[in-house]
Amino acid sequence: MPGTQPLPKLRVLTVNIHKGFNLFNRRFVLPELRDAVRAVDADVVFLQEVLGEYPHRAAFGTGWTPAPHYEFLADEIWPQFAYGRNAVHQQGDHGNAVLSKYPIVGQRNVDVSVDAHRHEARGLLHCQLAVPGQDEPVHAISVHLGLAEAHRLHQLELLCRLVDECIPRDAPLVVAGDFNDWRDRAHRVLQKCVGLQEVFVQAYGRAARTFPARMPLLRLDRIYVRAARSHRPVALPRQPWARLSDHAPLAAEIVL
Repeated sequence: MPGTQPLPKLRVLTVNIHKGFNLFNRRFVLPELRDAVRAVDADVVFLQEVLGEYPHRAAFGTGWTPAPHYEFLADEIWPQFAYGRNAVHQQGDHGNAVLSKYPIVGQRNVDVSVDAHRHEARGLLHCQLAVPGQDEPVHAISVHLGLAEAHRLHQLELLCRLVDECIPRDAPLVVAGDFNDWRDRAHRVLQKCVGLQEVFVQAYGRAARTFPARMPLLRLDRIYVRAARSHRPVALPRQPWARLSDHAPLAAEIVL
């Protein structure tokens, strides 16, 4: 119809940036990673293993930045960003982040660490985005789950509780990140408890292989969606991503 406004769309990207180092921590690659992230032209970027304050490594290698890595990656492209600190240690801290071209009008970081001594500090960073054309906020959750299956199952329960208690059923929701779910258990849990659908599973019948980035074998990273009109995977080139982290990235286009 003449004068009909186009439906709002989001291009999203998720990547575990391995604290700015390539596989085996041999080289600091954050400046190259920033170029690769920019090239995707995502509206919202979900990041895991992001360094916040890390002053004692300021002299490490070419291109090191003393600024928090989420700020360095956001630069002038994503004016809005949120950081959820998960792990704190003598050298600094790291966690999850969300970069957004649209205003972040709410944020909270949920600690889902399971082990008492926090050897695996994990979190869910929940942001609310004011997207043009949407009357209500779009919800975005950056996820990093544990390596042990028992921990992951408990963390999935906590994710379901967060979604069920804090996010309206008809509100657009994107949950993305590193699920470490190499046994493909998360799909059934998240579909059953809160109605989340994984973009690559819906398109191809299986989650995407993302680890290790140079020759992906395991399906660890995901993009889940709820209350969207449609969604589709976005193909990304193997290079330069294969040499920028231990995880390959995932991208999708979502029609709200």
